[in-house]
Amino acid sequence: MKTMFAALLTAVALQAAPAFAGSPTVSPLLGRWAIDVAELPMPPGARPRSVTLEFHDAGAGKWSTQVEIIDQNGDRMHAEATLPLDGTPGPTTGNYWADVSAVKMPAPNVLVMQLVDHGTPASTRIYSVTGDGRRLTETKAFFGKDGSPILQTTLFTRLP
Repeated sequence: MKTMFAALLTAVALQAAPAFAGSPTVSPLLGRWAIDVAELPMPPGARPRSVTLEFHDAGAGKWSTQVEIIDQNGDRMHAEATLPLDGTPGPTTGNYWADVSAVKMPAPNVLVMQLVDHGTPASTRIYSVTGDGRRLTETKAFFGKDGSPILQTTLFTRLP
């Protein structure tokens, strides 16, 4: 009886193993996000017209990020990078204030990004998604001109 039970348990476990192995967690960060510019803590005349952020799983352990900012004059700033999620630095292209970045994902709903501009640390950004998947919080850490640490929080809403 014990042998039969063990054989049955082994057969069930072998059938279930591929289902667990083949179901990786999909990050709720994936998709397009926009800032409600009216919520930005700056005078209305200094606010951009729009800010969008897009995350893609590039496969093979890599993550793709694209940022687009349209300023008050309609000029476009952008940046994009496809990097391994192990923190290895790589190039960031575009005209946003960064030319090298690194990313890590300590949890499916959290992304940590570090930006460098021409050899100088620019900022560290932590992105986290709410449980309902509708809001993205960006916590930006950087240093002011006087060397004092600054933390800013910006909220994004998921775009269709």
